[in-house]
Amino acid sequence: MKKSNLELLGVSEDATEDEIKEAYSKLCAKYLEDRFKDGEEGNEAARMLTKLDTAYNEIIAELAEQQNGEGTSFERVEELIKSGDIQEAQRVLDSFNERSAKWHYLQSVVFYKKNWMNESKKQLEIAIQLEPDNEKYKQTYRKLSDRISNEAKHNNTNQQGAYQGQTVQSTGDEDQMGGSFCNSCIQCCAINMCINMLCNCCR
Repeated sequence: MKKSNLELLGVSEDATEDEIKEAYSKLCAKYLEDRFKDGEEGNEAARMLTKLDTAYNEIIAELAEQQNGEGTSFERVEELIKSGDIQEAQRVLDSFNERSAKWHYLQSVVFYKKNWMNESKKQLEIAIQLEPDNEKYKQTYRKLSDRISNEAKHNNTNQQGAYQGQTVQSTGDEDQMGGSFCNSCIQCCAINMCINMLCNCCR
């Protein structure tokens, strides 16, 4: 948006369409009265009304263009995610200049599809900060947090099981590495003794 148009209406670049309309209406109401004054003051008011109309129309047109372009891009990202083309979805997201709450939400979905759970959670947190009243974002965040928590518990259980398995296996390893050697020796000795005894009896 043109900085001069924003300054003329007295609004910031982040102003909503309603805020822009309100500022425009207040300024127009002021100059509509002044234009009937005599002399240069009335002429200046008329010129200001023309400038306000031009600035307002340009700002609204730019907003509409941004919203339409953003909406189309968001729809494309959603279609790409549904089709499983995560790489292209990420490329489209990277092409955005402004990153709104919905951008961060879709980025969260892309990270989720990549199985990057912590990164996905962070993007959802940003989306909720930008739109704290969005129930969809908050519900998704709760589900994702529950999944991360459950997976962490599951991993801990598996690790404990793995350690126990290693202890059991170590006993087996000891046998494989010669732990049963003495038993074999005893068996050999017993066999040899029997053979010797048989030999002696035969004599």
